[in-house]
Amino acid sequence: MRPLVATIDLAAIRHNYALAKRCAPGREAFAVVKANAYGHGVREVVTALHDVADGFAVASLEEAAEVRAMHGEARILLLEGCFAAEELPIAAQLRLDLVVQGEEQIAALLAAQLPRPLNVWLKLDSGMHRLGLTPAAVRAAHARLRGAAQVAELNLLSHFACADERGHPLIEQQVETFLELLDLDFDQRSLANSAALLTIPAAHMDWLRPGIMLYGATPFADLSAAELGLKPVMTLSAQLIGVREVAVGESVGYGASWVAERPSRIGTVSCGYADGYPRHAPSGTPLLVGGQRAALVGRVSMDMLAVDLTDLPEAQVGDAVELWGAQLPVDEVAQAAGTIGYELLTKVTARVPRRYLG
Repeated sequence: MRPLVATIDLAAIRHNYALAKRCAPGREAFAVVKANAYGHGVREVVTALHDVADGFAVASLEEAAEVRAMHGEARILLLEGCFAAEELPIAAQLRLDLVVQGEEQIAALLAAQLPRPLNVWLKLDSGMHRLGLTPAAVRAAHARLRGAAQVAELNLLSHFACADERGHPLIEQQVETFLELLDLDFDQRSLANSAALLTIPAAHMDWLRPGIMLYGATPFADLSAAELGLKPVMTLSAQLIGVREVAVGESVGYGASWVAERPSRIGTVSCGYADGYPRHAPSGTPLLVGGQRAALVGRVSMDMLAVDLTDLPEAQVGDAVELWGAQLPVDEVAQAAGTIGYELLTKVTARVPRRYLG
């Protein structure tokens, strides 16, 4: 068996969810489990949070159905709403909370014959300009939907564009745009993602939407997960499967992009871009070999990558390699590779076995 595994600490997920709730006492929280729970395995994550989560949030009807099969009671929020009118009766059957983000969705909802009314969340575009209704359109939609046969609760939701950049002027602007609509009678309100939940108490409202923080990574460039009290959830670990001496002037890997400037010991690691490790990670990206720091060298291959062991003379074939996780924050690896922890976690591919703890 190829020595590569993603170990998922489910107790850490429970810890991180509890931390989200402690940040905003008295509020409820949708655990965001879209994209296969950010690559961690939606079945296992929902099971781990089954008795503690107030609800779950997903991106598609397929994801919602999978969560409903595991949890008969929890509220399940469909973040982008239904993509076609024929999905609406299924959403009602699954008892979903439904986002409505455009005129087409409003019209489809009002025309639908549903087995039961839905909890509807009007999505306000408060400044992200991706999906959602203008403030004027929210007012018009509120008048049309309040009391409609298809609607049980009528709620308000929006999403921050820059909550991860503390002090960004758009944050305050988005909060104000949201608050200006609260003269309308909404049953529930939701605005805070992980970043806002952690640093913008004014955004907490009724329902929180913790996503990346559940998985032990930080939404901030300048605040680490550890500083926030979060526990890492996924550890991606491999092994040294080869070690060789490389003379000065010799190159390593495709494209010969890394050339030895000193007599070097190079290790080959059983992980590559087909496993989700970023191909664009540059030489110098950190890894742990036998618990000690070392640097990636050369170009990442499909199934392998190379590491400089010159300063680790004891390192040998069979030694454990941590690509990220319990001892090496995924955010640090992401930063070195010019991306974010979210992308690394969601891109770990299906061929990497997941092993669950707790």
